Amino acid sequence: MTQSLSSHEHELEAALARKAKLLHNKVNSEWRLLENAWHQRQTGTYLADMIFGANDGLVTTFAVVAGAVGADLSTVVIIVLGFANLLADGASMGLGNYLGKKSEQRFVAKQRLREAWEIDNLAAIEQDEVRQIYRQKGFSGPDLDRAVTIITSNKKVWLDTMMYEELGLIEQPNGTPAKHGWATFVAFSLAGLLPIVPFVFKLSTLIALPISIVTTFIALFLIGSSRSKVSAQRWWWAGGEMLVVGGIAAGLAYGTGAVLRAVFGI
Repeated sequence: MTQSLSSHEHELEAALARKAKLLHNKVNSEWRLLENAWHQRQTGTYLADMIFGANDGLVTTFAVVAGAVGADLSTVVIIVLGFANLLADGASMGLGNYLGKKSEQRFVAKQRLREAWEIDNLAAIEQDEVRQIYRQKGFSGPDLDRAVTIITSNKKVWLDTMMYEELGLIEQPNGTPAKHGWATFVAFSLAGLLPIVPFVFKLSTLIALPISIVTTFIALFLIGSSRSKVSAQRWWWAGGEMLVVGGIAAGLAYGTGAVLRAVFGI
């Protein structure tokens, strides 16, 4: 009887252990999902380019439209100026982002080659630099020696450590400069269409302008709030901030157009 009970207890302990392991794995899995959401790891490689491109597309195009309305220009002129800004400024932003990303990648690659050469030819000096870095982090004695040995025994790890710890450079393996540029241009162009669309349908300025204002400001808030995915801001604050910036830009553009019309009698 005692032996049977003991066997039953062992089976029960084994079953509990299995359940505990399953629960542990489930908790870890759920925690990983929460952590990914918290750190926003799923936001996408080009999301930042698209958000800021769309924001700028809305603000600058609406500013052009508002300025043209303030100057009491015809609907045809408003459309021409709006599309000219849309294509020219969008292309400028896209190409600028492309060139910036390309230059950044070249700079990082060049620095990595230099660090690789130093590791191959000045190993003792580079090992001492690793030692100094980890001493400043609080390592000492055998722990410091072990950390230096582990890091310098793998060239890639050693090189990655020097790139980040010594030079403060973080390599971005995802995405290409061309795709970053295209993401900016496409987002700028699509968002920038919103302020112009009411005028394209040949509505009178008294009708087209309010529609343009409402659609633009709604889009500004929505796209601005999406900046919270790539910045440490609350969504409503990011949206409101972009709304204020767009309103100021539009007000200045409209006022400038009105003043110039009054001064030059346009």
